[in-house]
Amino acid sequence: MSNDKIDPRVYALYDDYCHGQIDRREFMRRASAITIGGITALSMATALLPRYAAAQTISFTDQRIRPEYVHYSSPGGASGTMRGYLVAPAGSGPFPPVLVIHENRGLNPHIEDVARRFAVEGFLALAPDALTAVGGYPGNDDDGRTLQRGLDRDRLRQDMANSAHYLKAHESAGEKLGVTGFCWGGSVSNYLAATLGKTVVAAVPFYGSGVSADAAAGITAKLMIQAAENDPRINKAWPDYEAALKANNVDYRRHVYPGTHHGFHNNSTPRYNQAAAKLAWQRTIAFFQETLA
Repeated sequence: MSNDKIDPRVYALYDDYCHGQIDRREFMRRASAITIGGITALSMATALLPRYAAAQTISFTDQRIRPEYVHYSSPGGASGTMRGYLVAPAGSGPFPPVLVIHENRGLNPHIEDVARRFAVEGFLALAPDALTAVGGYPGNDDDGRTLQRGLDRDRLRQDMANSAHYLKAHESAGEKLGVTGFCWGGSVSNYLAATLGKTVVAAVPFYGSGVSADAAAGITAKLMIQAAENDPRINKAWPDYEAALKANNVDYRRHVYPGTHHGFHNNSTPRYNQAAAKLAWQRTIAFFQETLA
């Protein structure tokens, strides 16, 4: 089902579901209560659930990349160790390093695919799994979301900070570190830019919440902020974040993609907007090439 055929009310329910405000059963129950021309919107709700296998764009056996799972120390994190998906381009480095941070459900197949996409473009990509402490991504988003919600937020952020340090110190990494992320990962991208100082040279948060005015004072990285037009929760907070960025002379640019919803870059659900996702990706790659070379 194409995204233009899904009722806006179902999108709003799905956003609540994705952010843990309601569970899948409640999402389906409320969607069933919406009728359009005498037919319930349940099929629309079902269509929004991810289909990861069909959405893969770069195979893990692609000869242009060298993927592997790595383990590394994470002092102060949720368990003291981390597992991540490290993908290097074929050939010899160093390569510009980019940390790729997942949504609020662990390292799912879509984010692994995004890491492979970065490697094909010539970057050394690390996608850490915030659920390492509880056994890693469980194979489905519902359980992943529940597990991540049960972990301490500050320890999770520390795991992401330690992942950034691990990637920057990797033998195949160039000197300048980039960070990107989606939803929760977008908010953490802003957080790392604010707290890691000059360690982060560039950050591209996709539809992620910003940081406080005080925290924004720590941002020295260049930012490219990717935003959806129809994303009330994130967009409502943007004016305050923008004021903080301006007050601290942060070098930033923001792109808003018309007609898009939160999650428009994720090609595993109908929220995906192909034209906007392609443009956002091109801009992201060009930005990192410009800032990390």
